[in-house]
Parts: sequence; structure tokens; C-alpha cells
Amino acid sequence: MALSRTVSALRSRGTGEDAAAATGWFPVARSADVTTRPVPVGAGGRAYVVVRLRPGGEVTALSARCPHRLVPLAAASVVDGTLQCPYHGWRFNAEGRCVDIPSLGAEGTPPPRADLSAPWAVEERHGWVWLAPERTTVQLPPKPASTPLVEPVPPAPAPEGPVFHNLHRSLDHAWHPVALSSELVEGGWLAVRLLGRSWTVHRGPEGLTTDPPAWSVEERLGVIWLAPAEPHGHRLEVPEDGDPRFTAGWLPPARTAAPAGLLADNFLDVAHFPFVHAATFGAADEREVPAYDVTPEPGGFTSVQEQWFDNPADPGVLDGTRPLRQRRRATYVVRAPFQLLLRLEELDAGAVKTILFLLQPEDADSTRVYTCMLLHGIGGADVVEPDVLAAELAFEETVLAEDLALQQKMDSIGLPLTLRDELHVRADRLGVALRRTLGDFAAGRG
Repeated sequence: MALSRTVSALRSRGTGEDAAAATGWFPVARSADVTTRPVPVGAGGRAYVVVRLRPGGEVTALSARCPHRLVPLAAASVVDGTLQCPYHGWRFNAEGRCVDIPSLGAEGTPPPRADLSAPWAVEERHGWVWLAPERTTVQLPPKPASTPLVEPVPPAPAPEGPVFHNLHRSLDHAWHPVALSSELVEGGWLAVRLLGRSWTVHRGPEGLTTDPPAWSVEERLGVIWLAPAEPHGHRLEVPEDGDPRFTAGWLPPARTAAPAGLLADNFLDVAHFPFVHAATFGAADEREVPAYDVTPEPGGFTSVQEQWFDNPADPGVLDGTRPLRQRRRATYVVRAPFQLLLRLEELDAGAVKTILFLLQPEDADSTRVYTCMLLHGIGGADVVEPDVLAAELAFEETVLAEDLALQQKMDSIGLPLTLRDELHVRADRLGVALRRTLGDFAAGRG
């Protein structure tokens, strides 16, 4: 019997349609193609990754997504005989047991829901890797006479609860950035996308207008804002804007396929630095995230955290009057849906870096990202020189690129609002607050 028909026959055995779909043995990959780099596969309608946790070792198969933020583990890496998620460094052993959550610290214990599932059995035979998702009495077929039929990797399962995506109907009732002020000259116009629709913004003698007409369009914080319908959200206040002590600079706007909700969650995340930003500022020895508080506010929330960080550019470090490792106060401020701010105050050196992060949900698969830096006292100088500003902007652009590269791998239509759809730990309080804030906004309670 041809192997393709053999596999089909094996899959048809079981009790009920669901059981039959996952019963039997499934060829998923050539043995030679499975290395220490995970390979996404499908078996019985289920998604797995297959990988060797040591060079030349046996094949391990585990469920395809990290339970924390649903990251596809095809992007994971093998570290010390475990599979490490690229986002927050969660590690899983060959049985799928989560053995390390770095943000919990060395004494932290992963919760049971952190474990991955594994198929009932994995075998290498005839140069192929075979999986049995469920217990089966069916024997592996003999050496095939032709290339086995491999099923495609199934799509990611949809969250059980609502998802806040780029075309969510509640987003009509919000202020959205659609351009930098500098992008629209006097007498000119811009074509923009917002919430799956096209708009033309004009700057004329009477100010800003849109075609088709919007509820309102205005200019604030160096940005042009558009509200399709009467907004029920709150504006983000930025005290540094217009303060002569601060020097402002904008990154070039970036565009990504990642949904705005995931980008906002990433901006607030305090546990991914050692892994996503290992090449820039993520400190490998600062993986634990101490407990912190989040304070609800009208239309959003704020959080103030005390952190330790290395400050090699501080003149006081260079002349020996201050230590390299210093104290920093990080203040996060959020206003729904996608207005975010991070203020970093160097408590020993006196410098302040404020990052304004604004998101424009253009289409279901497109978000435009606006990032502004407002700087004071960098390098101990009252005035930030142009070359210093350029260096700070270039560094922030590199950091943003690291985040966008990770988010591009997420393969999600938006941010799940039901907390049970993901697994949250102590370090995720800001992310939980974001989900609750967006849930309130979606329900008209913003």
C-alpha cells in the first residue's frame, strides 16, 4: 500500500472525528532537517515544533507556542539543553516542563500552566520524524516506497475571548496620530490610512480639514490627530512638551504588520530587555523583575518603578565621582487606546529621557509607529547638542527595530483581552493593566 494511503488509513481510526484526526502516526519532517533550530510541523491538526535539544541528540516535539505571550516557538533557540522563548527567555525541557521564568528570579517557581504539551510519542524511522499526538496501538508503517505525505502546519488557534485588533469598532471613538506636523506643509495635503479607511488631510488658510469629514482633526505634540467619531478617551499630557529645558527629536515613523495592541504591550513590558535587547541595553544579569504597582487613572494608568542600570556615558562615571551602576526612576503613563509615555529619570546623574510612543492602526495588518525623545541633561550638559541628540535617536531607532523584529514573528491579529487566553506572572502587571484598560475602552467605559 502506498504510504500516503497508509497514513490516511491510520488517521481514520479512533472514536469520533476529533479522536480520529489525531490518532496514529504522522510523518512531519525529514530527520536530516531537524537540528537545534526548531522546525514548525503539523500532526493530526495540531501544531508542534520539533528540535534536537543537543547537537545530534534525539528529537523532541513540543506544542508550538509559548503559553506566556503566545510566541511561536519556531523562533526559539536551544540553550543548555532547553528550548528558550525569544521574548522573555522562558525555558522548557524535553518533556515540555517550564524550568525557568527569568523575571521571577532564581527562587521563582513556574506555575503549572507554564508547561508545554507534548505528543504521546516521537520516533525517527526511515529517515523521517514521526509523531503520534494521542496514544495509539497502530504500528509505524514499513519503509515507504515514496515520499510520505506531510500535512501543513495548522494556523494558530483563535483566543477564546475577545481580541483588540486594529479595526476594532471602538477605535472610531478615539484620537489617532496620522502624521507628524512636519509631514504636512502649508497649503499641502496628505493621504493617510486609519482603521481600514483612506483619508486626505489638508492644511489650508482655515487650518486642518479632512476628506471625508471626520468628527475632528487637530494638531498637538508635534503630531496631527484625527478622531473619526466623537472620542470618549483622554488625551495624554506631556509636561516636557514646550519646556525649554528639554530638546525634542523624532525618529522617522516606522511601519509594521504587527497590531497596535501588541506593540503597546511590548512598550510596557519590563521583562524582555535581556532577551530582545541583548545587543543594545539588555543586561544579562538583570533578569528578575521586582514587584511594582500600577495606579489606575481616567482613561488609562501609570506606574512608577525604581531600577538599577549601568550609565557609562555619565561624566561622573568617567571622572570617578559616581559609580557605573546607578539608580533610575521609570514612570510609565498610558491613555487608551495607543498613547504611551516612558519617563526615565537618572536619580544620580540628573538626566531625564522621556520617550513618547504613539500608534496609528492603519489596517488589520499595518500599524504606523511614532516615537519622540525629549531629553534634558544628557551627558551632564544643560543643552543637548545636535550630535548627542542624533546619537540618542539612532540608538532608540535600533532598539525599536529589535522590538519590531520580534513582534513580526508573533503571528497574531491583536491583543487578547481575556486574561485566561495567556499566562501572566508578576512582571506582567503593566500588560494586565493595558488589557483591562482596552477592555474598558472597547465597552465604552474609557
